[in-house]
Amino acid sequence: MTEVQIIAIVIFLVTMTAIMTEKVHRSVAAIAGAVLLVICRVLTADQGIEAVDFNTIEVLTGMMLFVAIVKRSGIFEYIAIRTAKLSRGNPWIIMVMFMIITAVLSAFLDNVTTVLLIGPMTIAVTGILELNPIPFLITQIMASNIGGTATLIGDPPNIMIGSAANFSFVDFIINTSIVVLFVLLVIIFLFYIIYGKKLKVTADKMEKIMMLDEKKTIKSFSLMIKSIIVMILVVVAFILHDTLGIESGIIALTAATIMLLIGKQDPEAIILSVEWSTILFFMGLFIVVGGLEQTGVIKMLANGILSLTDGHQIMTMIMILWISAIVSSFLDNIPFVATMIPLILTMQSSGMQVTPLWWALSLGACLGGNGTLVGASANVVLSDISKKNGYPITFKYYFKRGFPLMLVSILIATVFLVLKYN
Repeated sequence: MTEVQIIAIVIFLVTMTAIMTEKVHRSVAAIAGAVLLVICRVLTADQGIEAVDFNTIEVLTGMMLFVAIVKRSGIFEYIAIRTAKLSRGNPWIIMVMFMIITAVLSAFLDNVTTVLLIGPMTIAVTGILELNPIPFLITQIMASNIGGTATLIGDPPNIMIGSAANFSFVDFIINTSIVVLFVLLVIIFLFYIIYGKKLKVTADKMEKIMMLDEKKTIKSFSLMIKSIIVMILVVVAFILHDTLGIESGIIALTAATIMLLIGKQDPEAIILSVEWSTILFFMGLFIVVGGLEQTGVIKMLANGILSLTDGHQIMTMIMILWISAIVSSFLDNIPFVATMIPLILTMQSSGMQVTPLWWALSLGACLGGNGTLVGASANVVLSDISKKNGYPITFKYYFKRGFPLMLVSILIATVFLVLKYN
């Protein structure tokens, strides 16, 4: 091992440790790692910029801007109240319908944005029914991660994988969304066993739900109509982006630009609402991983994995799926996926058929986030919302329910992948 490889590994490990322990803000840690690589001459500034996947950055930025405008119409609150009324106030049906809404929204919007919108509404509805909101919020945590697995834009790891593997929106629909549908149905059934029979309320409390007026949540009817039309066009464009020859990042930025032009919202407020720290985190992370790739460390790791599995495709696929799931249960899945992408690309360059490996990485990293309370950003956000409203969700309480259900979802994913590629 050369001196430059050792430096690249040390900087990578120190950066990852800082991110995982949260001793330093993750964006600061990633940018510091990137700068150190250039200072230590592991990478040139130009090589660092080349390591950044700008398509991923464009999708994230575009969708953040788009959602920041759309949510100002009040459409998400309208959907939540309308759904509660359609359930006639039945708590179990509300739980299931909120899970489905969370999963569907998470497939097309940022997971954190989805739970930030649905979480407070859930607490309001359960407050009317005089029920503990924790079971409802736990089901939504799992639904957000499951739904985010379904599409190209549902979860940052999928955006990264789609860009690296050149997968289209349709590719994800054909592959991951099928697994997601089965997983969601099984998880709903298991939640019925865990919570379903315990959710009982009186008729007068159910009637209070029916008295809610969803129309009052609409802040701008004009903006809501514009949002729905552009949202439909965006989904169609994502589905056809491969045929149109337009990158997903350009579609996301175009959608954001259109909404900035026609939304009649304060542009500065919208632009400032973007999580720029997250964007910087991604850019720094790509450069840090680029240091390992440039110095040949990734190639060494790839050869090590291939020798461990004797290059057997199915064995490698299963190993990546389960390792991704377990690691992503306890650590942020974004740095893990950023490290795995060049590793799989190296396997591809050695002549291995890596398509199954990409889907294993996607399913493992996204579904694995359901394993613990710190497995994904949506988990942390919803638990914070719950705590602020006087209902703390402990790590142990969530782990006893979330981890076994996560293992069930990965088992379903294993069966699907083995049947598809064996």
